[in-house]
Amino acid sequence: MGEDMMGRVAGKVALVTGGGSGLGRADCEALAREGATVIVTDVALDAAQRLAGELGGGAVAFSLDVASEQAWIDVLREIEERFGRLDILVNNAGVVAMADVEESSLEQFRWVNAVMSEGVFLGCKHAIPLMNKRDGGSIINMSSTGALLGYPVYLAYSAAKGAVRSMTKSVAVMCQEKGYKIRCNSVHPGAIETPMVQLAEGRPGEAQAIPEGVLPHGAKGAPKDVANMVLFLASDESRYVTGAEFVVDNGLTVRPW
Repeated sequence: MGEDMMGRVAGKVALVTGGGSGLGRADCEALAREGATVIVTDVALDAAQRLAGELGGGAVAFSLDVASEQAWIDVLREIEERFGRLDILVNNAGVVAMADVEESSLEQFRWVNAVMSEGVFLGCKHAIPLMNKRDGGSIINMSSTGALLGYPVYLAYSAAKGAVRSMTKSVAVMCQEKGYKIRCNSVHPGAIETPMVQLAEGRPGEAQAIPEGVLPHGAKGAPKDVANMVLFLASDESRYVTGAEFVVDNGLTVRPW
């Protein structure tokens, strides 16, 4: 098969956290479509297994609580035994608690940050050695416009996503300084039509159709809009890109009003 006929991530092994639904599902679909062997991980194992079955191409599913260090160690050991490599890590798993700084309990704050701040830390920490055993790779950390703007009711979520933004840059520089062939970037979506957004807007399970083409200000994006960015960062097309933040928000953060 000619190079121009191969997928953009053909031959690569990709692990996606929170892959059973929402943005994670779209990421898995995009990576599998372009030739990657996808490891779908989620705390909801049934959803991950269903998606892996739909993807084909050697996709597998694992249960993974990203807040558990031992869970990361076990899953990565299994990946090494089965595939011998890891080329792409998408730290996507996320949760949200709606409360401002006065209303949030310490338990809520710790729970949200355990999943999205500590979970990203653990993923990077334990995936890097496996990536280094072969050809390096690409780490894509899912942050948010919540790391760039002030959203009072999403205090804990924004704090965690801010940590993801900063950690990404630290990991990117460390990999360069140590001579690792590993890039690390963050993606910052705005309002995307996912189950999490549906829940936050009080319409759980009620999906809204997102039209094709350029969208007007204030419109929600589709999960594929984020997945297309993830795919670019996962591929060798982005070889000169590391430590950067990619805002996918239809211009929200650049508007002066």
